[in-house]
Amino acid sequence: MSNTIIETNFNFPGQKNVYHGKVRSVYTLENDQLLMVATDRLSAFDVVMPKGIPYKGQILNQIATKMMRDTEDIVPNWLTAIPDPNVAIGVACDPFKVEMVIRGYMSGHAAREYKAGKRILCGVEMPEGMKENDKFPSPIITPATKAEMGDHDEDISSAEILKRNIVSEEDYLVLEDYTRKLFKRGTEIAASRGLILVDTKYEFGKTKDGKIVLIDEIHTPDSSRYFYAEGYEERQAANEPQKQLSKEFVRQWLIKNDFQGLEGQTVPFMSDEYIETVSERYIELYENITGEKFIKADVSDINDRIEKNVAAYFSK
Repeated sequence: MSNTIIETNFNFPGQKNVYHGKVRSVYTLENDQLLMVATDRLSAFDVVMPKGIPYKGQILNQIATKMMRDTEDIVPNWLTAIPDPNVAIGVACDPFKVEMVIRGYMSGHAAREYKAGKRILCGVEMPEGMKENDKFPSPIITPATKAEMGDHDEDISSAEILKRNIVSEEDYLVLEDYTRKLFKRGTEIAASRGLILVDTKYEFGKTKDGKIVLIDEIHTPDSSRYFYAEGYEERQAANEPQKQLSKEFVRQWLIKNDFQGLEGQTVPFMSDEYIETVSERYIELYENITGEKFIKADVSDINDRIEKNVAAYFSK
């Protein structure tokens, strides 16, 4: 089993503080810079699994940074440098306390709510007569409040966001506009690779000079759900499950093993063999989403590699 990076305890040049999220560790540096380390932690149902997934951090970081480069012409982002396969450096921002979730199809959480009889999700009406994985007439935005580590994200309507003054109306209109533009571009990128971008989430922050920018991850298998376009219509017509690229396969495995992050439930044991299959699936996701072959970084000592690469970047 390859080495993984689960915890981070770096002391980077100019470091002021660090925040450990579910999957990423975010280091605040001098000169209004942020350094984000993508770990190999796996989160599902807002719970961090006890074992890391080999190469997962590298995969997420490289997909996210590539997608930011591919969308920076339509939406500004925080990214300035990628000194290591697991590291991104960018402009420090004040994050908005909401995740902008956008759904083109009724899948995952939306489908579970629909099956439970709900027809309103985050203040948005879902049409009658839909079945799981059907396409919405037009994409719907279903925001969620951003949770701290170990807590659950919560659905919230745009009206409630404004009522509670979580985001100002002026800023929220920008967030919605950026969300729709990014989803449109992500849909086009996915289609060029034989995929359907089903749903995704975006996070935004505001720089010190008041500019709203895209932060965190974008169009990764952790933040997005993809279907294979080939055979989609046939599978829907036959009421068959869609062939998909996302970490939904992990969620389904957990559900089969009686875990959905609910109180009193215990995370099922993940064998080394199962962990290896998850790693292989993530590599498959990377290659399909980016259209590029995945090149494994040296994982003999990930912490040492990161320290050296970051030091070399700052020494230039």
